[in-house]
Amino acid sequence: MKLYFAPNSRAVRVAWCLEEMGLDYDLHSFTLGHPDMRAQDYREVHPMGRVPALELDDGRVIFESGAIIQYLLTTQDTDLVPDPATEAFTQYLQWFHYAEGMIMPPINTYVVETVLLPPERRTEVNVKRSAKLLNQMLTAVEAHMADRDWLAGPFSAAEFMTGHAVIAASTLGGDFSDKPNLTAYVDRMLARPALQKARSL
Repeated sequence: MKLYFAPNSRAVRVAWCLEEMGLDYDLHSFTLGHPDMRAQDYREVHPMGRVPALELDDGRVIFESGAIIQYLLTTQDTDLVPDPATEAFTQYLQWFHYAEGMIMPPINTYVVETVLLPPERRTEVNVKRSAKLLNQMLTAVEAHMADRDWLAGPFSAAEFMTGHAVIAASTLGGDFSDKPNLTAYVDRMLARPALQKARSL
């Protein structure tokens, strides 16, 4: 397998998954925004010129982070998905999908308005609205994480999705001053060797 990757992107969650599962992969790393990501040969891998993308040994390509992780979980022997007959599986599904449905949209807006756009094109109203919405989305995770270490009970692949989104929020303006459960949760994730490896790529 070949992982197309850039630091500080959703590709980190895929690398984290690969490392936790102990799978071998080749790494093709970009710098975010580099012109090589828009080159025609890479657009044949990922039509939007973004990361991550995972090229399988038979040449097939998957280029959506959640789909990549779900593929790996489905095709490999793993204990990262709870038994479907349990309540843990219900929680796992909820929090696996919460990342892209709830947390990442306001993060995306916040990054565009504070990082990607030049100052003269930024809109303070959008910055404040996205920060407020992000805080609301995180508040739900904060409440859920009371008296638990991981989102679905045991450590699971939900951490790669919503856990990674919580880490992103903690570095991009999310208000954690009233979220001790999330602060401790981030610390637990960052202590995992597999995530440390993924973040160092």
